Amino acid sequence: MAEDQIRYDILAQDAMRGVMRKVLVEVARTGLPGNHHFFITFLTGAPGVRISSRLKEKYPEQMTIVLQYQYWDLKVTDIGFEIGLSFADIPEKLEIPYAAVRGFYDPSVNFELEFDVKAEDPADQETTDEDKIVEAKPKTPAKRKKPAKRKPAASEKSDVEPVADNTESGDEADKPSADVVSLDSFRKK
Repeated sequence: MAEDQIRYDILAQDAMRGVMRKVLVEVARTGLPGNHHFFITFLTGAPGVRISSRLKEKYPEQMTIVLQYQYWDLKVTDIGFEIGLSFADIPEKLEIPYAAVRGFYDPSVNFELEFDVKAEDPADQETTDEDKIVEAKPKTPAKRKKPAKRKPAASEKSDVEPVADNTESGDEADKPSADVVSLDSFRKK
């Protein structure tokens, strides 16, 4: 097989990051349309990531934020985005370069992008108990619709944990779930 001197893999990753950037630009301009919301997973130790020391201590390797009910000051640039979110009723500002993002998922339409992100240490690429999904807590609890359950195909990967429930009731049944779908499952063999 010939050596890929064009580096299609890098071009494809850049194109997919462009999709995420374009979506975030539109959301920054007009807000989230309809039921759309996003799970964005990123490496907390990647170059250019700026989060509070409190969040960095709690999530030393990676974290997933959810842009849905409450966020503010979403600013999108060519290299990344910054956003204000509330964690346990404490407002935080996060700056995240696109190069640090591992995944972008919109469960309302089952759309997912996975990115190859090189961790500082190979051990950082393994999922550990430290990897958490964090959701910005709304000031007023909103009634959530239960997502439609579907059985993932054998070729799909599912490595996303359910989001911690921030509603007042705390019922297990109210927790949304997400399936991560690798783009490889849709490619022709």
